[in-house]
Amino acid sequence: MAYSSLGLSPAPTPGNPPFPAALRLFSAGVIIVLIVGAGLFFAPALVKPRWPWAVTPFNARFLGGFYTAEMVVMAALLVWNRWSPGRLVLVMAFIFTVIVSAASFFSLGYFNFERKAPWLWFLVYLASVAVSGSFLWRARGRPSAKGVTLNSAWRGYMSMEMVIIGLYGVGLLLFPLTFGGFWPWPIDAFHAQVYSAIFLAGAGGTYLVRKSAPREELLVLGLAQFLVGLFAILGLVITEAAVHRIDWTATGTLCWLALFGWIGISGIFKLYAVSWYFSAQSAS
Repeated sequence: MAYSSLGLSPAPTPGNPPFPAALRLFSAGVIIVLIVGAGLFFAPALVKPRWPWAVTPFNARFLGGFYTAEMVVMAALLVWNRWSPGRLVLVMAFIFTVIVSAASFFSLGYFNFERKAPWLWFLVYLASVAVSGSFLWRARGRPSAKGVTLNSAWRGYMSMEMVIIGLYGVGLLLFPLTFGGFWPWPIDAFHAQVYSAIFLAGAGGTYLVRKSAPREELLVLGLAQFLVGLFAILGLVITEAAVHRIDWTATGTLCWLALFGWIGISGIFKLYAVSWYFSAQSAS
């Protein structure tokens, strides 16, 4: 079924222009890299030995799940190829790559630079920072595409969501061992700081759409949150089935499950809001 028949293809209006071909080409390259990252979830035995640093089974599946979600989000940029939802995708990608790059530079001891993988890691991430950052800078004065004005309840909820996940992301970044101490498996400072980028990127995306939400951006954000929550919990269950190390009744484990469960459910609510918007548009 064509995307236009679903109402998902934005019209080529001056307020929602297409992206340059070079940016689409770069996005396609990023997706290829993300496929490798997604392999940590679907084929960890194959990808772990080739990863830039040593990862434990739980960290491997968690990272792989996030890269799978990120791959879907980047694919949205290729599907729509317009300022909306590209603005959202690039802002979230910029936040994520900046934080992960910084965390990597402060933890160089994790990388064996006699191998190719660490060099490729830094090359890909620094290139992503440069490309997304330069494009966002050039487009800094461009307003968002016309969207739905959310009601006060939605705006209030999304503001609360932004604050909670944003503050937790800052906590993981600045006090990694404290804010990562309740996770079901042990995570060190480096991984906690890398994971902080997930929360801060999500907070940045929520900030963009909380006042005026183009349907494409709301769809991409909802899909990203749903997949992050789904793959985080699914990865935990799959890995635990093999290693048997999780205490499912521990308070920290229950809090972790609640956190990612909430993120996934919040994504479902946003997808429902998109569905409601389509119905309202059709009715009018």
